[in-house]
Amino acid sequence: MTPTGAIRRLIPRTVAGQMFALLVVMVLVLGAGAVAALVVQAGNNSEDVARVRALAVAETFSRAPGVLAALESPDPSARLQPITEVTRRETGVDYIVVTNTKGVRYTHPNPAEIGKSITGPLYPATAGRPFTDRVPGRTLPSPSIRAVAPVFDKKGSVVALVNAGVTIAGTSRTVNRQLPVLLGGGAAALALATVGVALMSRRLRRQTRGLEPAEITRMYEHHDAVLHAVREGVLIISDDGRLLLVNDEARRLLDLPPDVPLRDVADLGPRLDQALIRLLADGRVAADEVHRAAGRFLAVNQQPTRSDGRALGSVATLRDTTELRALAGRATEARETLMLLYDATVTIGTTLDLTRTAEELAQAALPRFADLATVDVFESVLEGAEPARERDELRRAAAAGVRGQRSLYQAGQTVSFHSSSPQARSLADGRSVLEQDLAEAFVGTDQDPAHTEWLRAHGMRSLITVPLRAGGWVLGVTSFYRGDRLDTFDEDDVSTAEELVGRAAVCLDNARRYAREHAMAVSLQRSLLPGDLPQQNAVEAAYRYIPARSGVGGDWFDVIPLSGARVALVVGDVVGHGLHAVATMGLLRTAVLNFSALDLAPDELLTHLDELVSRLDQEENHRGRERGAAATGGTGIIGATCLYAIYDPVSRRCTMARAGHPAPAIVRPDGTVDFPDVPGGPPLGLGGFPFEVIDLGIEENSEIVLYTDGLIENRRQEIDGGLERLEQALAHRGRSPEQTCDAVLDALLPADVADVSDDVALLVARTRTLDTDHFVVWDVPVDPAAVATARADVTRKLSSWGLDEAAFTTELIVSELVTNAIRHAIAPIHLRLVRDRGLICEVSDGSSTAPHLRRSTAGDEGGRGLFLVAQLTESWGTRYTSRGKTIWAEQVLPPAGDTEPDGPSQPHMTAGPDQAASR
Repeated sequence: MTPTGAIRRLIPRTVAGQMFALLVVMVLVLGAGAVAALVVQAGNNSEDVARVRALAVAETFSRAPGVLAALESPDPSARLQPITEVTRRETGVDYIVVTNTKGVRYTHPNPAEIGKSITGPLYPATAGRPFTDRVPGRTLPSPSIRAVAPVFDKKGSVVALVNAGVTIAGTSRTVNRQLPVLLGGGAAALALATVGVALMSRRLRRQTRGLEPAEITRMYEHHDAVLHAVREGVLIISDDGRLLLVNDEARRLLDLPPDVPLRDVADLGPRLDQALIRLLADGRVAADEVHRAAGRFLAVNQQPTRSDGRALGSVATLRDTTELRALAGRATEARETLMLLYDATVTIGTTLDLTRTAEELAQAALPRFADLATVDVFESVLEGAEPARERDELRRAAAAGVRGQRSLYQAGQTVSFHSSSPQARSLADGRSVLEQDLAEAFVGTDQDPAHTEWLRAHGMRSLITVPLRAGGWVLGVTSFYRGDRLDTFDEDDVSTAEELVGRAAVCLDNARRYAREHAMAVSLQRSLLPGDLPQQNAVEAAYRYIPARSGVGGDWFDVIPLSGARVALVVGDVVGHGLHAVATMGLLRTAVLNFSALDLAPDELLTHLDELVSRLDQEENHRGRERGAAATGGTGIIGATCLYAIYDPVSRRCTMARAGHPAPAIVRPDGTVDFPDVPGGPPLGLGGFPFEVIDLGIEENSEIVLYTDGLIENRRQEIDGGLERLEQALAHRGRSPEQTCDAVLDALLPADVADVSDDVALLVARTRTLDTDHFVVWDVPVDPAAVATARADVTRKLSSWGLDEAAFTTELIVSELVTNAIRHAIAPIHLRLVRDRGLICEVSDGSSTAPHLRRSTAGDEGGRGLFLVAQLTESWGTRYTSRGKTIWAEQVLPPAGDTEPDGPSQPHMTAGPDQAASR
């Protein structure tokens, strides 16, 4: 075997083995050098330590107490020699020698040397400065490290010198003692380094899988081939912004030249956009950032590379996402379309107002789908009817533009389209029409020049028209226009438009049906509410009725003339809205009219009304069970309320009772407002609870204000706040009832009465009185002869009123009523004659037995009196009081206005419901 072959056999073949051998040699060399350096350093350190120790001992001994006294004694050596020997042994120095300034020894380890001169230099210690030096060992076994320190007297003069030293042999012994430690530490360090190198070599062997250098080279070539073959670009960039590696895919994606590696990233400016250059140069972290480069959209990922906290550069990968971006764009469009339709579902049909729904449809298309949208609906649809296209006109229900563009026809105007226009074709065929180029479709034609000019002026480029189809009917047509802001419409947009309009058409049809039912309910309600208030002189009345936004309800009011020139004021409320509430209101109002004809007191009338409501509610529940609504028990009408008041202009008294209704307000002539504490009974229909009456004195020209809860309570205010605002609105004097109604509604309702959430009924009655010139009362004794006296008194009074023509008839009525009272009733008996719009004759007595009208036979001698009274008067009747009863009869006065004496004028009648509801 040749020497060269033997050497090659000693060299390991693997990369790990070669690295191990190299590192072991390096560790051995470094370990030997380190041990040698430590030995030299230890020797130097021992001499330095000896100098420091000798100087410290010399200076300390020179300043020790008693040294100066010993020097000044007759025999300094005798006193200093024991001290120096003790100090030398304790401090570890080899000698302490005290001399005079000329170098003569006072002390020495060898007493034989005392009194002799030392051989070394003494300056600069003789000048007062300590020093150290190295002196030969003439009196000692080896050279030594000496330190000399001066001893000063009290005047500061140097009187002696202290020499302290350590021999070189002593320092060598110290180094020899440290040498085993140094060698052992070096050996341990070498062993640890060898173990560490072995572990590193083992790990390297495991990572390289024991491959030889040639095999690793081959593997690197394979990795390089893979790096350049992958379909993802890879860039390795240094920390100073230079390209270190660019694979083939990155070169293709970025359109880079072959010499691009080792070039600065900033030099690629013409090929890359600035945002991408800044990203690569900064080396910041990036995750799927999309940048445009060489006509492509690239997803860039970048991570910085570091070693021991130091930035080395960054690695960036590039992925072509051009096709993926196109797919994502289509997905984004689909998502935006779904969001458009979802938002439209939420925003369209929030109310049952047809015009508002059309406006919501037009607004829902802006700005994401169209630049301008119009909604045209047949006129009959706006009225709630089904469309009749043959003779029906289109009306613009809504129009909206992104930039505030005004359509050719404004909302509310009648719309006319040419027969060949897209809108007309949509209405005729019931299908959508797409016009991608309006200029090509309209220019050069004679159809609707005004429309063509409008399209050109507003820059509209494309159009989609979609018919409003619902329930087999075409309700109208919707038009979507696009200008320069959006791309022209395509077939996909037609599907979106049809979906959007289809959902809106259902809401429009619901609004149409509701409008029809609402119109029917309003018509029924107006037929059930008072038209013109009846003629009477007791009060001057005005009223207002405002239906709720959600539909007509069950609020009602009434002014009912009663016997004796009195008047009944009624306000009621049926909870709920719709036809059921309206029908229930009509039943209750009719019942109140019938009960009032019986001249019942307010509490008695409410009791009868409560029984009626209970009976109606039971019937309704029974019908509900028959229809299978036993679970709900029918709709019922529990919750109706009512306030009934009777005002007498003769006595100026007002009696009232209420069933769950808000208390009235009384406005006195001076403008002060009072809410009388009318006992609050339960709502109608509960049954079994009594109603209480309150009797109030009312001044002339006072106002009695009756209202429903919708006036003072709603979602924006509590009832206490509503009553406070009502009081403020009423606290004025000198206003007519009409003015009071307007002031109250202006103060408590929103400016747009269409936004009222609950029905509002308001009745304002200004009181009048009948003075003594209009009525007279006589006491009638229980004596048949008093009948003639009563007739005479009545005749004279009628003559004073200028009513002589009515004297004969009135005498017959008085004669019959007074005679019946004397014969069949008990005292006291009173006769009252009242001149109002008619002539009223009343006879009161203390009996509660009322006469009855009956037909007499030919043989009967009596029983014809009341029959004559009924024939001679317009009306007659009986009303009961707490003290008995009153039988009254009223005649129609002749139309001789010039004979009427001074008295209350005819009342001013208020407007009807149509006028009252519009403020």
